[in-house]
Amino acid sequence: MKTSFLRYAIILGLLSAIGPFAIDMYLPALPSIGKDLAAENGVVQLSLLFFFIPFAVFQLLYGPLSDMWGRKAPLYLGIGLFAVASIGAATASNIETLIAFRFLQGIGGAAGMVVPRAVVRDMHTGVQAARLMSLLMLVFSISPILAPLTGSAVITFYGWRGVFWAVTIAAAIGLILLSTQLEETRTKADRSQSGLRSAMAAYRLLLGDRNFLTLTFIGGLGISGFLVYLANSPFVLIDHYGLTPTQYSFAFSINAVSFFAVSQLTGWLGERFGLVRVMRVAVTAFAFTMAALVVVMSLGFSQLPVMVVFLFIGYGFLGLVIPTTAVLALEDHGKIAGTASALMGTLQFVTAAIAMVIASLFFDGTALPMAAGIALCAVAAFLLTQATIARRPVAEVAAE
Repeated sequence: MKTSFLRYAIILGLLSAIGPFAIDMYLPALPSIGKDLAAENGVVQLSLLFFFIPFAVFQLLYGPLSDMWGRKAPLYLGIGLFAVASIGAATASNIETLIAFRFLQGIGGAAGMVVPRAVVRDMHTGVQAARLMSLLMLVFSISPILAPLTGSAVITFYGWRGVFWAVTIAAAIGLILLSTQLEETRTKADRSQSGLRSAMAAYRLLLGDRNFLTLTFIGGLGISGFLVYLANSPFVLIDHYGLTPTQYSFAFSINAVSFFAVSQLTGWLGERFGLVRVMRVAVTAFAFTMAALVVVMSLGFSQLPVMVVFLFIGYGFLGLVIPTTAVLALEDHGKIAGTASALMGTLQFVTAAIAMVIASLFFDGTALPMAAGIALCAVAAFLLTQATIARRPVAEVAAE
């Protein structure tokens, strides 16, 4: 491709970040939304869950559409809907209306999760794909690093409704970049061979591919470990530990920095040791670190700095798990990359939504149930790796 590696990473990373931006920027506002709309914490958390459900499920639609229509058209559709829903959320007068528009936001935001991964697969495979995926994630990192900080600043001056006006502006910028900077990477010949029947056949193929499903769920359990923290951390850090929204934003950003900084080593480590070996070691280290956190907190060492240090280390290893599992899962499915990316995203976010619901059932306002939920996701990913990937040969991905 004539377009530079870095240029595509920036554009795809920003398009991918639009949906998560509406989550991370929104987190510091959760307590104030509950007070303003007279809603309990559990009901306010539903506005997160009702974003995640369509965010996961509608990826199944955008994937085949991106194979049939090309990569750009579904992005126009999704980001446009996201912008309209953001305006509705900004003007919501009660929690039910807010939840409804968050649901529509999730439908629109799903496009940004599916299509950029398919574009990466259109352009590269193997270690080169891992490099681009990790670079994309570096740009994507502006969401969990800057969004909470931006959100707390916006809330201070404009209240929680200002958050939704801000993400509306972000969506508008995304549409401008899409129309002026992103080239179509799905050829007309490939599009002509895609249709509803071929999409159904592709889903059947993928659901029968043990390697694809295993890698998808390993990555999904890793993502679940991050999203359990995402859903519970505002209440733990602000209500339990007494942080201000701005202090919470800094604490949240520390973990995000670890995640995305370490992810930049994926290409180098993959080239030197192989992507499968990197993934195995990273999953093991992630599980060990999160389990150790639970043990330490159970022994009475539950101070905030202790938790932050363990999460910083654990999420660093998770930064190697996510890109390697994604690249390995998509490696053999270049002709149906959009559909494969969609199924991967849906399965991963459904897994994460289930984990978030289960964790919320045990939430008591303290940090230990949240830490235990993260650890269970990490250990489950480790056990799945040991039962499948670690016991059978998995072909290493060759560098281009």
